[in-house]
Amino acid sequence: MESLVDINQHKKILDNLALAVFLVDEDLCIKYLNPAAEEIVSTGVRHALGRPLTDFIQDTDDELINHIQDSIRKGHPITQREVCMKRLGGGELIIDCSTIPILTKNEETLSLLEISKVDHMVRISREEHLLSETQATQNMLRGLAHEIKNPLGGVRGAAQLLAGELAEASLREYTDVIINEADRLRKLVDRMFGPNVTPVKQSLNVHNVLEHIRHLALAETPSGVEFKVDYDPSIPEIHADRDLLVQAILNIVRNAVRASISDLSNEKPEVQLKTRVLRQYTLGDVMHRLVAEISVTDNGPGVSAELKPQIFFPMVSGNEHGTGLGLPISQNLINLHNGLIEFDSMPGHTQFRVLLPLNNEDRFNIKK
Repeated sequence: MESLVDINQHKKILDNLALAVFLVDEDLCIKYLNPAAEEIVSTGVRHALGRPLTDFIQDTDDELINHIQDSIRKGHPITQREVCMKRLGGGELIIDCSTIPILTKNEETLSLLEISKVDHMVRISREEHLLSETQATQNMLRGLAHEIKNPLGGVRGAAQLLAGELAEASLREYTDVIINEADRLRKLVDRMFGPNVTPVKQSLNVHNVLEHIRHLALAETPSGVEFKVDYDPSIPEIHADRDLLVQAILNIVRNAVRASISDLSNEKPEVQLKTRVLRQYTLGDVMHRLVAEISVTDNGPGVSAELKPQIFFPMVSGNEHGTGLGLPISQNLINLHNGLIEFDSMPGHTQFRVLLPLNNEDRFNIKK
């Protein structure tokens, strides 16, 4: 058993760990938890302190709790690998858990629990790959756009000169077609990358933005589609460009509406907007203390297995009437805010998660 530990002396270090750390007494009542542990139990420190750990987490056969109690009873450290932990607020996590009995300077016997998500590094690797892939695609398309737009400008200019030489109005109709189609193609090429601008950021209430998006979507949504909201009122204001954020999320919401009504057997098409705060969360290779999670969920048929790896590529769409530009544009706009869009999909449940750092100064690179 570790002895004579002054927790307050190490609190600043523990608070900044990406590893979830709990201190529990012999009755498993929580005496301390760091921000990463708050994310595990989906609640804040004020709500968790003094309450039993079992109020927040369980495992399928009580294996996790039994091992923690066994470690306390015997006074020996125990490590469990790949335990399926159920959060009482909903959802499951695959975790590694180490239990270390300690004796404080007040001669109180406590147990230090270290919990790490097994899928954490897998998710980080996937995000890094997604960011790299998105950047490579954007670079390729910018080069392609340059090659298209240069001769396109020449074609349009030649058509304008030709129109000035034509006396008959009926013949100018043909040059008008050339000019209009050249303009349309130029706009299409520009849309493939989203706006080539620097975001004009301001402090925003994310729920005001989402309510604006919801009302826009409702105005163009067929009757029968139910919109649900589940907002976390504790989310602080985000620093973002309002117009770009509206465009990015509205694209996702429109896709969710189309998906929910695409299956004629779905009698209750539904779209949900949900917000949460994630603590000590890594985006790519950068860990942020606080990240806003905005999720858009629908109960449509889901994204096909063939489409999933290419979902954020331009001109790729699961809708025969879609352009395949909405999601790539959304990803690009969120990338401009140092954020990321992820998704998970199965029949009856597709969720897109917009992840935005709440404070870009409060971060560090985990590879340094």
